[in-house]
Amino acid sequence: MFDSVKNTLRVKEVQKKLFFDLLILIIVRAVSQLPLPGIHTDFFKSYFAGNDAYSFLNAFTGGGFENFSIFALSITPYITATIIVQLLTIAIPSLEEISRDGEEGRKKLEKISRWLTVALSLFESTAMCIGFRNQLMIDFNIINVIMTVSVLTAGSCTLMWLGNQIDEKGLGNGISIILLYNILSRVPQDMITLYDNFVKGKTIAKAAVTWAVIFGVIIGITVLTTVLNGAERRIPVQYSQKMVGRRMVGGQGSEIPLKVNTGGVIPVIFASSIMSFPGIIVAFIGKRPGGWAGTILDMLSSNNWFRPSDWFLTIGLGLYIVLVVFFAYFYTSITFNPMEIADNLKKSGGMIPGIRPGKPTEDYLNRILKYIIFIGAIGLVIVCAIPFVINGLSGANVSFGGTSLIIIVSVILETIGQTEALTADKKYKGFLLG
Repeated sequence: MFDSVKNTLRVKEVQKKLFFDLLILIIVRAVSQLPLPGIHTDFFKSYFAGNDAYSFLNAFTGGGFENFSIFALSITPYITATIIVQLLTIAIPSLEEISRDGEEGRKKLEKISRWLTVALSLFESTAMCIGFRNQLMIDFNIINVIMTVSVLTAGSCTLMWLGNQIDEKGLGNGISIILLYNILSRVPQDMITLYDNFVKGKTIAKAAVTWAVIFGVIIGITVLTTVLNGAERRIPVQYSQKMVGRRMVGGQGSEIPLKVNTGGVIPVIFASSIMSFPGIIVAFIGKRPGGWAGTILDMLSSNNWFRPSDWFLTIGLGLYIVLVVFFAYFYTSITFNPMEIADNLKKSGGMIPGIRPGKPTEDYLNRILKYIIFIGAIGLVIVCAIPFVINGLSGANVSFGGTSLIIIVSVILETIGQTEALTADKKYKGFLLG
């Protein structure tokens, strides 16, 4: 394995692309530490203290939201815009038609996502400035509001542009790499939190055992996430033979790989966003409801799940599970079309052994999908629930949870795949030229 990594890093193009990635990430990290002028930079940190929605958002922004830096909005508007455009392709026929137009259609949808990113950035930054007013801004006036909104919007758009530069000149998916870097930048702070909660004040022996358990849990979740991302159901396909000239061609066998975790981290992000949305609204309003409304709000917060003092609030986990399963099926229905695959197989003379071409093939693929999507969704819930259990029982509040690990593992595996493909391509070209 180490020899393979060493040989890969020796390829000059891989070195150049990795250096470009590193240069972009250094710029991102440096600008993320620059606070906006005329702002109470510690306001959000104290205002959202103990709010899991804040922890979720702060992890995605790499601490930029907490410091209210130039990159405070990070790439979250772009991610939201991309998700909205994908969902609208089902509801709006014209967008659905564009999505089927191959590479040209993908570029058009990407352009729409970018413009929507600008609109969302303007809306979010304006809402924060006007909503918090003098609490956030040292001197609340129209000039400072315009400046703050402009800088935050420009910061979000700059991150989107830097991500696209990584796509073109670097290695890996640019937006995913930046998101991965933001999450990893919060790990040291989470380690300090774990130390303060579990290790501080203990003897060396107890501290060693505690660290062993902590890293054992992290490694276990990482392995489970890796297996979940790599698991797939391979459906065999057989192609019929046909006469071309004087030769019989065809008859080869292939497979249709169906990933168990077809939706990736999207179902978790959707579910977490919906669960945290009421808490964010209440935090912005500044007035917490009482009675049954307050109890429901507590149920929606993952910080309150598995707390020994009030197990009743863990009922909120049930809604979380339902949302993850629902979005796993929903997102797969957008990205995977069994009818299209069945038609393509029929046109190319392929068939699944024992299944007739056409509608029976489509029905068969739908049946298989129902099972593997459910398994993948439950796997996602298990990965995300383990940190919930630990945080609830221990009272620790760390942003480095199941969602973060799923993103980290997915991005790393995707980048490794691109690196191996690039290396193989270079070796193949070298063989032809040599």
